[in-house]
Amino acid sequence: MDDDTLPGSWLPARAEGDPARVAVLLPGGGYSPARPLLHFARAVLQKHGWTTQELWWPTRWPQDEDLHRDWINEHAARAVAAEPGAQVLLVGKSLGTWATRTAADLGLPGIWLTPLLHKQQLVEDLRRATAPALLIGGTADVRTWRPEIVRELGHSYLEVEGADHGLETDDDPVNSAEILKRVTAAMDDFAGQLQTR
Repeated sequence: MDDDTLPGSWLPARAEGDPARVAVLLPGGGYSPARPLLHFARAVLQKHGWTTQELWWPTRWPQDEDLHRDWINEHAARAVAAEPGAQVLLVGKSLGTWATRTAADLGLPGIWLTPLLHKQQLVEDLRRATAPALLIGGTADVRTWRPEIVRELGHSYLEVEGADHGLETDDDPVNSAEILKRVTAAMDDFAGQLQTR
């Protein structure tokens, strides 16, 4: 893999908190860590004292969907390995939710925003996961959100009526802001529960 396919290290990507607890944020294909869902995930985790480490995808990344799972997990595993001795939490949005494999393999908790539940390998990774996980998606995201699978998995989840793959509604920005508030509150509750474990 050449340097053009690695996440950009020049971006401000880390906020120090408790060095023993590190949350790694994995963005979507077109959804950077600066976008609202990951911005507020970071804010919630910082509120709970976590160090946060963002990954930023480069301008060139594999366009072949068959390569996404391995590519994402290579970066996720590298980010986890860079935090020896720390409790690590993975937070993924869409494409970044392929890191469910790393979470399952290493027994790590995860927050999965609009997970790609139409991909059987990802669903199997969630089935293997033993650590706490929070899945968040919307009923208008008919391509990737699968309510019947979410309920069967047994993980915590928030299903937002009428929300699309960005967890927004096209016709009402005020409603989209309310959805963001609900999603942020769910992540806050989940982070609080991790502290009590």
